[in-house]
Amino acid sequence: MAWLSKVARSSVGKKQIVALTGLALCGFLVVHLAGNLLLFAGQEAFDGYVETLTSNPLIIPAEVILALLFLGHIALAIRVTWENRRARPGRYTVSATRGERTVASSTMIASGLVVLVFLVLHLIDFKVAYEEGTSLYQLVVSKFQGPFYVIWYVFAVCVLGLHVSHGVQSSFRSLGLMHAKYTPIVEALGTIFAVIVAVGYASLPLYAYFFIGAAS
Repeated sequence: MAWLSKVARSSVGKKQIVALTGLALCGFLVVHLAGNLLLFAGQEAFDGYVETLTSNPLIIPAEVILALLFLGHIALAIRVTWENRRARPGRYTVSATRGERTVASSTMIASGLVVLVFLVLHLIDFKVAYEEGTSLYQLVVSKFQGPFYVIWYVFAVCVLGLHVSHGVQSSFRSLGLMHAKYTPIVEALGTIFAVIVAVGYASLPLYAYFFIGAAS
């Protein structure tokens, strides 16, 4: 484990761990979205998925690993950002690279904090409030009947999309997988992935509010 400690202490190592944990969390976003899209299939399909998931004996270890990934990603990302800013001799470095900066790249910490707040509230609303033996489908639909909640949810997942759009590209760069020839492809894939994530998650409250709620 000495090598892991050595990697975690180096600047490059921290960036690579941030990249790997970020990509792992992107994988979780895809799996989680795939399950949540069963909301479109109706209560039986959605609650059946929830029952299968919660009855799996590996769900607790998986949640612990996911929490560690998320906390490690946040802690190291903040540490790397702080160290980078402390190492700058002056503001001229910012001006020199201003043309390369985007809204996504310049707001990573802010967007990450929004995502953190969203995650905490999301867990309170849907995990803590959920009682075994009840219908999570009904709980989700009822939460998505509040217009302000829907607006907040859509805003938060759009911020999430903005965050991962740069995060995917930055992760490949930190892992040394970027090449001038393939950079436009990686950037395009990062943008496409971000749009899929944002639109996919935003579709859930919008569908529940405008279609399920209207039909009930």
